[in-house]
Amino acid sequence: MQKTSLCHCTHVHVEEKIPMTDTETKTVPKPTSRSRAAWTPYWQAQGQPWRTEPEIDAARQAEMAEHLHTRLDIKRGQYPFRDVTLTRADIEWLLATHENGRGPVFIQDLGRSDRWGLDLRGADLRGLDLHRLPLARTRFALTATEWLSATPEQREWAAAHLEGANLFKARLERIHGIQAHFEGADLRLAHLEGAILYRTRFCGGTIPPEDLPRLRERRPDFPAQLAGADLSGAFMNTGTDLDETILGDATSCAQIANLHWGEVNLTVLPWRQVRLTRLGDEWRARTALTPAGKPKDRATRLTEFENAVRANRQLAVILCAQGMNEQADAFAYRAHLCEREVLRREGNAGGYLGSLFLDLLAGYGYRPVRSFIAYLIIIFGFMGLYLLNAQFVAPHLTWDEALVLSVSSFHGRGFFATTISLGDTYARLAAGEAVLGLIIEISFIATFTQRFFGK
Repeated sequence: MQKTSLCHCTHVHVEEKIPMTDTETKTVPKPTSRSRAAWTPYWQAQGQPWRTEPEIDAARQAEMAEHLHTRLDIKRGQYPFRDVTLTRADIEWLLATHENGRGPVFIQDLGRSDRWGLDLRGADLRGLDLHRLPLARTRFALTATEWLSATPEQREWAAAHLEGANLFKARLERIHGIQAHFEGADLRLAHLEGAILYRTRFCGGTIPPEDLPRLRERRPDFPAQLAGADLSGAFMNTGTDLDETILGDATSCAQIANLHWGEVNLTVLPWRQVRLTRLGDEWRARTALTPAGKPKDRATRLTEFENAVRANRQLAVILCAQGMNEQADAFAYRAHLCEREVLRREGNAGGYLGSLFLDLLAGYGYRPVRSFIAYLIIIFGFMGLYLLNAQFVAPHLTWDEALVLSVSSFHGRGFFATTISLGDTYARLAAGEAVLGLIIEISFIATFTQRFFGK
């Protein structure tokens, strides 16, 4: 199993507990069935709207309480729930009873106290549905101080496993997740403000065969190959620690469309690894099948490519703003490639062909060597045509004379001997080369002007 690193984030939106009077509580009796629908109004009345599951039975509560009394020992890797497979109902009960019933840590608590959330170090949460749960200040791994003095084995013992977990809109403010496993997790609209994500991995890795049955049971749409985590629309801020966080590798990358970076420091990320691949948004768009193996319809493919354009452009802008121009150029170029695919799928043939021409000519200004290669191809190509024509009609040019004629014609400054009329093949070839040269020069100048001056 691959390792992940810590992520630190918080959500600005506040989900407060709603105090209820005894009279209001008694109007909704505690359900006796195991139906989720029956428990929903009860949890609402209890001021716990984030709970969706029936309460765990007495035996399971006793088991959870026993785990909570585990003696902590970092050196031996002893944690309350290490290697324990938990359910959402378990997590909900642990949150509700946290600190003798004080309950989970909410955003309003973060500025007034140093309350810790749940200690889930080493827990098995793979494929678990944790959407919308208040998990602020949860310990998914060692703290920075603990991590520095721990051995690699001890760090791995403490790392929680959240591969493929559904953390949609989860409250993950100021969590500790150094090297925790978030590969393939759904973190859309999650609040990660202030989260410690040092060396956290959000991509890559192949699920061991023995883990597939449990993951598929919890999330039927979860693919066998771990894709990058989905961070679309997640919230970060200047307190989010992304130092050495891995967003991408040679096999996959996180999805980041509409991610709220919040002026987070991106210079600490190993961008070279991400540049070697594509953002997860583009990987997803270029995959014709859903995780379940069904073909995507045209509307879905188009929307995914539009998201890929947006993700690459947004990342390019923020990287450029932080002075990382080389990295920004790489993602800006990928945005153009995805936009070309959008034009093709929209049936815009003219726009598609124009975009393809600019890519081949200069890589949209990000591949200047292509322009030089195109220049040489045209110059020497027409030089060959002039020499071929000289085999049949006068004047009979030498190779260097043909080269001079080709260069001057390309730039619109062609000249001929007095024996050559405007109707001769030489003149016609020179005129064609001049037109082609003008088009290439205009495209070259326009592309580079747009890149370097933003016009």
